[in-house]
Amino acid sequence: MTSPNDSLRNRLADHVRDLAVIHGEVTLASGRVSDHYVDMRRVTLHHAAAPLVGHVMLDLLEEAGLGTGEIDAVGGLTMGADPVATAVLHAAASRGLAIDAFVVRKEAKAHGLQRRVEGPDVAGRRVVAVEDTSTTGGSLLTAIEALREAGAVVLGAAVVVDRDTGARERLEAEGVRYLSALGVADLGLG
Repeated sequence: MTSPNDSLRNRLADHVRDLAVIHGEVTLASGRVSDHYVDMRRVTLHHAAAPLVGHVMLDLLEEAGLGTGEIDAVGGLTMGADPVATAVLHAAASRGLAIDAFVVRKEAKAHGLQRRVEGPDVAGRRVVAVEDTSTTGGSLLTAIEALREAGAVVLGAAVVVDRDTGARERLEAEGVRYLSALGVADLGLG
């Protein structure tokens, strides 16, 4: 069965394959060694691909039952999540939806308001943690911990590219709903 999102997903997958997939041995943030790297910032910050990221992710959330009125804000651990959250914010606005974005710092600032979660206040709000790509889910779990400490109601986590190396299992073991727009098979890597 196909959904209206399939055409956008396919176009996004083409952009990821063309712009972001780099072949060669690389050590990932998780410490794992891979024979390829998916540099999603080449996609999430690209003039043609970034809008697709926003619409594909928004469609993914809606298809999972987290559509209009369910989500107040999206964001995650800086820096991989920042352009994804902003793309979703813009896609939502283009559809007349009010979804804010936020940024989770790795550590609270030592000056100013000393906040760890920047942007509109998330206390009592329904949020989804997002990320550009995930291997083990560590960045998502770090963001979720900070969001819960800030009083947010975490509805789940959503990534553009899941490397299919354990993130889903790790997040679901922690009771977090996990969604992904693309997997390595969609990119011809699996």
